[in-house]
Amino acid sequence: MPDLGHIFDEHFAYVWACLRRLDVRSADLEDQAHEVFLRVQRHLADYDPTRPIRPWLFAFVYRVASDYRRLARHRVEVLGASAEAVDPERPADLRIQAAEERALLLAALDTLDLERRAVVILHEIDEVPVPAIAQALGIPLGTAYSRLRLGREDLAAALKRLRRQRGDP
Repeated sequence: MPDLGHIFDEHFAYVWACLRRLDVRSADLEDQAHEVFLRVQRHLADYDPTRPIRPWLFAFVYRVASDYRRLARHRVEVLGASAEAVDPERPADLRIQAAEERALLLAALDTLDLERRAVVILHEIDEVPVPAIAQALGIPLGTAYSRLRLGREDLAAALKRLRRQRGDP
């Protein structure tokens, strides 16, 4: 059986980033990340070490984020920019452009329903193969492919709409 401490040390940043991509507020990220690892601990004996761990962890992240989003207190949008670490090596204009593109992508991801967003994030950002996504999320393979296709379409439409709204060509 794998060691929870090792999993925590190796994958905490990944879990944190995934929760953030799944629209968990910054103020709640730490609590929700710990909730993920509490659930992982309860199911550690079920982990198959021959399989990649990230899709397995993402299944926990997905369920925790889903439970989190169902709570009424999280349905209110909190306005304000999040504090990001400044990279002194990159010029300010490139940092601004990257921050704007990241904000645009996050805003577009926010428009996707959670099921499609989860599949798009796992496949497009984490580069997990669709069969592994289907297994990790406990959905049929055809459903995973369908969610990926529809999620990509929804994401492209949202990006186009958001760029038009901000005056980009």
